Amino acid sequence: MKKIVVLLLAALLLLTGCHGTLAENAGSSQLDYPVPETFDTAKQHTITFWAKNDTNKRQTAVYEQAIRDFEKLYPNITVNMRLYTDYTRIYNDVITNIATNTTPNVCITYPDHIATYLTGEDTVVPLDGFLEDPRFGLGGSQLRYRGPGEIAPKFLSECAINGVTVALPYMRSTEACYVNKDYVEKLGFTLPETLTWDFIWQVSEKAMEKNADGTYKVNGQKVLIPFIYKSTDNMMIQMLRQLDAGYSRADGTVELWNEQTKTILAEIAGHVQSGAFSTFKISGYPANFFNAGQCIFAIDSTAGATWVGSHAPLLDISEDALVEFETVVMPIPQYDPEHPQMISQGPSVCLFQKEDPQEVLASWLFAQFLLTDDVQIGYAETEGYVPVTVDAQESHRYRDYLSRGGEDMDTHYPIKIQASRLLLDHMEHTFVTPVFNGSASLRLAAGQLIEDTAKAVRRKQDTSPEGLEEIYRKTSALYRLDSISVTPGAGSLGPLPGEARLLLAGLGLAWLCILGAFWGDKRKSAGKSGRSH
Repeated sequence: MKKIVVLLLAALLLLTGCHGTLAENAGSSQLDYPVPETFDTAKQHTITFWAKNDTNKRQTAVYEQAIRDFEKLYPNITVNMRLYTDYTRIYNDVITNIATNTTPNVCITYPDHIATYLTGEDTVVPLDGFLEDPRFGLGGSQLRYRGPGEIAPKFLSECAINGVTVALPYMRSTEACYVNKDYVEKLGFTLPETLTWDFIWQVSEKAMEKNADGTYKVNGQKVLIPFIYKSTDNMMIQMLRQLDAGYSRADGTVELWNEQTKTILAEIAGHVQSGAFSTFKISGYPANFFNAGQCIFAIDSTAGATWVGSHAPLLDISEDALVEFETVVMPIPQYDPEHPQMISQGPSVCLFQKEDPQEVLASWLFAQFLLTDDVQIGYAETEGYVPVTVDAQESHRYRDYLSRGGEDMDTHYPIKIQASRLLLDHMEHTFVTPVFNGSASLRLAAGQLIEDTAKAVRRKQDTSPEGLEEIYRKTSALYRLDSISVTPGAGSLGPLPGEARLLLAGLGLAWLCILGAFWGDKRKSAGKSGRSH
């Protein structure tokens, strides 16, 4: 019974949304975790590792090999892996497990999500002390393996919240525009060196011309969506960045709704009206339409390159639906080709606090091992990801891999390697968005504006300036954007995102039901006992 009460109180505590500051939430140790002076190899540790994997068995194999290699180096550490189908499920389970103090030791997740994890005391381990430690830090003297060396500064910067490093970048990608070059040329256009939004819209609108039988002239089919964007979150964020418009500040100030945002939405509404543009959430995976010759410009992550093209290693459509054409991998369209801007993002590795500092150190040793060359390069070879360390990026093995694009349609699938090169060749043009508690909600809201605008057009609803204002009002209320604020220097975490509140509310209700049932049974038992006497 005591255990039930404790769990219930934990859930209700989180439901209050009292997060305070980073230091207040985690105690004085949160900002300066005391790294043990030595690692006790005589003590056995079992650590849990949560990661995401869809259907790419090679990624699973990389994880499994990494665990085997690590356990050989540290026989006193056992790593139990749990794989998830997507990062949202990881996020949901972590939020739930924070309330019951059953978080994993090591977790691959997104920095936006980590900001939300910092809701209770002693949740996520700060890593600055570990990173700088001469014994167990990057390349430390007491490591049993060659350390990962320098992490690309831009990638590492995304893993800091209020100046505190709360994760290690694991893999990074950017977005690519996968282009059906044959269709572009058939429509009378020549691909420019740098794609622009004007060019994308012009070609897409031209492609809407039909034959007398109702088929589209460019593909001879009755289905065509010239331009499909996978992540409308990233679409809006990048368009605003390219226009030097507001989105958010590092202190958590929301700047999403501005004149440029309104102009973007109005333009998108027009192209949805003509049928030239749609989104993943409305129509489905861009790669599927692209591979079937039903899309000309498909924007997706470089990590999704293995699904793109008629010879893609991972296909989600039948072979008889495939259409042969030349695929070109290009950076996302720009407003100003002379000053390109494209987002860089990806999963990161965080550690969760445990009572035993030795257990935390064991977790750190494994987390850092995930950044070693063999793991980084092995995983990067499975999709269009880029290793996060300078050593791995510049290694002979990785450079050799990149040079062999087209040797086969599997490991050296040319589109996948082109996608990887895209990020490497444009590192100076990439940016990361500020991370704070509420940044995940803000990101979702950015995409929701595009999604709801597109839906409003399809439903013949109002998309006038007044209609767009109403769409923003509803989106702002849904994601509680008015409640997102962070005082500069204070480290305030702000309110819990809506999805987290719902999860915790459900958890609290569940425990209330358990308590009710418990007390109900207890009263029945007491009644029966009383009657028997």
